[in-house]
Amino acid sequence: MTTKVLIAYGTTNGSTAQIAEAVAEVLRKEGLTAEALPAGAVESVSPYDAVVVGGGLYAGRWHKDSRRFLRRHRRELAERPLWLFSSGPLDPSASERDIPPVPGLKRAMNRFDTRGHVTFGGCLQEGAKGWVARMIIKNGKGGDFRDFAQIEDWARTVADELVAKG
Repeated sequence: MTTKVLIAYGTTNGSTAQIAEAVAEVLRKEGLTAEALPAGAVESVSPYDAVVVGGGLYAGRWHKDSRRFLRRHRRELAERPLWLFSSGPLDPSASERDIPPVPGLKRAMNRFDTRGHVTFGGCLQEGAKGWVARMIIKNGKGGDFRDFAQIEDWARTVADELVAKG
């Protein structure tokens, strides 16, 4: 039986959605069935054998849709392998070193006994929503700091663990 994996994500400007799609693509290449969906659109995780949840970081907090997803599906998530990822640093730091989860996410990781967490670089470009985002860009602090090779490597480790269990 093929393992079916949900990659749910919370995003404001689409950067985290693109990371989720990249993770799903790697999982598919590794022989798994994978679907990336906005966290707020997921009604149930029962059709899935494993779950990956990603959230953009905003002012030291995980995206509200991702936080709500964990709360709303907590019972079902406790019964499945779960991985988490964050996206956000607007500098190369996420490619240079391991960045720990923000405090609220760390608590959730302990509650769910997650298999892993990683923080990827973020992306904030012209046309971003929100006053703060526009100010960051205006002050020259925006850019695309996502490292898709790092994202794909991490997704392969998730796939390897799922395939080994299969």
